[in-house]
Amino acid sequence: MGWMGRTFLGVAVVTVVQAQEVDLSLTDSAADRLAALALKCVRQEYPNKLDHVMNEAGEVKGPKALHPAFYGCFDWHSSVHGHWMLVKLLREHPRMARAAEIRAVLDENLSPGRIAMEVAYLGGDNRRSFERTYGWAWLLKLSAELRSWDDASARRWAEALQPLADELAARFMAFLPKQTYPIRTGVHPNTAFSLDLALDYARTTRDTRFEALIRARARDWFGLDRRGPLAWEPGGEDFLSPCLEEAALMSRLMPATAFRRWLDGFLPGLPGGLVPAVVSDRTDPKIVHLDGLNLSRARALRRIAAALGPSDGRSARFIRLADRHARASLPHLASGSYEGEHWLATFAVRMLAER
Repeated sequence: MGWMGRTFLGVAVVTVVQAQEVDLSLTDSAADRLAALALKCVRQEYPNKLDHVMNEAGEVKGPKALHPAFYGCFDWHSSVHGHWMLVKLLREHPRMARAAEIRAVLDENLSPGRIAMEVAYLGGDNRRSFERTYGWAWLLKLSAELRSWDDASARRWAEALQPLADELAARFMAFLPKQTYPIRTGVHPNTAFSLDLALDYARTTRDTRFEALIRARARDWFGLDRRGPLAWEPGGEDFLSPCLEEAALMSRLMPATAFRRWLDGFLPGLPGGLVPAVVSDRTDPKIVHLDGLNLSRARALRRIAAALGPSDGRSARFIRLADRHARASLPHLASGSYEGEHWLATFAVRMLAER
């Protein structure tokens, strides 16, 4: 079997000619380069886009005063998932060159005192919808990553973070039953995307009530969906595919045979016509979302292929299409523009983890 090698930001890419598939793997060096992107911004307070309701003049404060743990990376949720990425890379590449720097950042930001201030912020007036549900879900994903890692420091960070995870899990439990309709957008509020992350937390913590609620809501919202409008995608600022995120979530919640039937009804033409998004300007904060779309599509397609199994003739096509999307955007993670650099590496690491 022949092969050709290339390198995208230090991510080893091997094209297997016979199978027409791409094997993307992270070396310690590549992980180090990806970690550098998050380390650059988790302590960078400005520029910053606050999601902050001010109840009085005294609440006019800077990001670090309001969010001492998650003040960097342009916005709260990006800081949270930047920390998740650092934990994920450190866990899988403990000998990477920046390991000590990562541990120092996590010690600093995931300290009991700083997390207590984040919890106190949530308790303020008019903050019930703060970061609902995208930021909530990423915080639970960070907690799940720490709780599932057998490492002394990880246990300490997980313990410090738990009061915030408890608060946001409780908010999920209170909100999902009264959310009458799912949000089917290609950006932050997407319901399927958040449920997918929250499911990781529910399963890691063995919270059967939380998982049962996620299952029930997904069944209510998506179980009877037919002919999803994949041809309408992407929107001009999407970083998620509403149809593929829904399918990826349902692949985790349905038995294989039932999922195949559901997918046949929901996306009967997949993967026909699906091509990577074109990113015309990576200095534009909305247009660069489309790089994230390519990476999240690649992850979702891989997830769907795994659920279908190798005996399904579609799986190999989905994998090839996933790799095509990954190749379209992996070279541009370090574009030199903060608009993409503050968040895209997280989507790349999560996509690579799906493999």
